[in-house]
Amino acid sequence: MESGEPPQPAEQGAAPAPTESEPLLGRPGDAIQKPDEPMIKNLWLGTGWLAQLGAIILAVIIWVSVFTHPMLRLFSPHPLLQSLGIFTAIQAVLLLQPTHTPTTKLLGQRGHSALHVLSFMLFAAGTAIIETNKHVNRLPHFHSAHAYLGVSTVALLAVQYLFGLTIWAVPGVWGGLDRAKALWKYHRYVGYGVLLLLLATVASAVGTDYNRAVLGIRLWSVLLAEALILAGVLPRVQLRKLGIQPRQRGG
Repeated sequence: MESGEPPQPAEQGAAPAPTESEPLLGRPGDAIQKPDEPMIKNLWLGTGWLAQLGAIILAVIIWVSVFTHPMLRLFSPHPLLQSLGIFTAIQAVLLLQPTHTPTTKLLGQRGHSALHVLSFMLFAAGTAIIETNKHVNRLPHFHSAHAYLGVSTVALLAVQYLFGLTIWAVPGVWGGLDRAKALWKYHRYVGYGVLLLLLATVASAVGTDYNRAVLGIRLWSVLLAEALILAGVLPRVQLRKLGIQPRQRGG
């Protein structure tokens, strides 16, 4: 997912110039962590609270639907674990987005990485459970768009995590620190793309046979929660971190 770049030489307490901190939507400086503010505030800073609301609604929809129906040992943990994985991945993105000083970037990178390791473990466990269920019950492994999206997204996540980890921890793999720093923007682009794939995977689960016959989760409720998530995450995207030079605003 979205990750921070190796710390840049800079004055630790200095705020970024307005054009350098321009977000995708909003005013320059929106959703930027202030040096004296705790990092946990990044989780709801700016429009982040919308993403939190959407993430909580999505998790509640799934968990209530699962626990109000008979539990299946080799199926029920799948949606529970995957929803927790998505919730954790969203926290990882929100935590790092507003960082900009060397110290906050470093702390953000560590928290971001730890949360993504946890989210990947949840995704992997959920995928292993559903694949075991299909094997034990001799069900087709790729029966729906949800199955194709799910396996493809988990595979892409594994590559993305490895990509980000090597850029951050062992930049020599990419030819040195300067070359590694040039790759961060691609890691971010892929990260936001993976987030869209994760949300698409959840939405596609509404069309599966089990949901139609048992859980009965409505597509509109899932899309509403996902719209809130995107409304909270995307406006906080810093253009400079994507390699986009913000426009100079006239006086």
